[in-house]
Amino acid sequence: MSQAPMNDAISSLTENNYQIPNYGSTANLIEEFHCHSDVEEKPTTTDRRAIRILWTSAIICLIFIISEVIGGYLAQSLAIITDAAHLLTDFAGMLVSLFALYMSRRPASQRMSFGWHRAEVMGAFVSVFMIWIITGVLVYMAIDRITRNSYHIDASIMAITAALGVFVNLIMAGLLYFGGHTHSHNGGGGHHMHLSHSYSNSNSNSNSNNSNNTNINVRAAMIHVIGDLLQSIGVLIAALFIFYNESWSIADPICTLIFSIIVLCTTIYIVRDAMVVLLEGSPSSINFRTVFDSLERIDGVQKVHNLRIWSLTLDKIAISVHLEVTPSANAQWILKKTTQMLRDQYNVVESTVQIEGYSPEKQDCNRCIPPL
Repeated sequence: MSQAPMNDAISSLTENNYQIPNYGSTANLIEEFHCHSDVEEKPTTTDRRAIRILWTSAIICLIFIISEVIGGYLAQSLAIITDAAHLLTDFAGMLVSLFALYMSRRPASQRMSFGWHRAEVMGAFVSVFMIWIITGVLVYMAIDRITRNSYHIDASIMAITAALGVFVNLIMAGLLYFGGHTHSHNGGGGHHMHLSHSYSNSNSNSNSNNSNNTNINVRAAMIHVIGDLLQSIGVLIAALFIFYNESWSIADPICTLIFSIIVLCTTIYIVRDAMVVLLEGSPSSINFRTVFDSLERIDGVQKVHNLRIWSLTLDKIAISVHLEVTPSANAQWILKKTTQMLRDQYNVVESTVQIEGYSPEKQDCNRCIPPL
């Protein structure tokens, strides 16, 4: 902001006898800050790792899908075909997740001012709904086979294919879990600093305790793989029963029913976390009361209200808050202190801080009361 327009604005307000609150700030203090950092924005470590792991898992998944389709056809096993269908859903889900991750790296625009971060959440939703649809179809096929009492199963091929399924799913589960689980440390970024407004845009993706973070799409893919692993184990057990006694052929569709239910249950957690993000709920990694108390402890802050905490995506937290300060407080120092504290202690990547003068006569405002 240039000095001349600011002086003109101040002169205009003074001529109209408007009392300008200072809060200890000066024009020189404003000029000490620049609204952008010279650090180029880059994809977070979590995102880069997620893309690499998802591509590797997708290739392994596609290879084994072809193997299971061939094995299921030769064995005439619905359970094997079910497993292949779930793997196909896993593969499609990984592609959706990769698309979402690439979209989330697109820069912000006038229409999409927060960028495309929530494309990750939408990708996870699509991935989960795909497996629900496929599972519903397979449940119908299993019930139809039971009612018609129609079984022509080669237990040997079924057992071999299921055993391979267990092995491949263990590899993919380990790859997604250990590869997608990161341990990162706080990083800085640019932030806006104005008289009554602060906006931070850091690229850190670790929380205040440097704990492990997992991208939501890697989590969704891992849930898919775990569900398919459980089904492969069930199919292997069913194949062994059928191998030793053909009268147990009904175990094939029953196995499909049981493990379809398990898969549906395991995806509920992904949907729950995604819904919290879309409904702008507070993320589980941050405590509202703890943040509120930290803001109140900043020197010069008299009262905190209108604190809002939400997520752009699971690992990108945003906060807006109003701070009432004492007349002698230095607003720019408080803005800088607040922004740094939110970024370093709570991994906040987007923050908006509004500085206000403390007004004792307005303390009965219902909208300023913190939520329970």
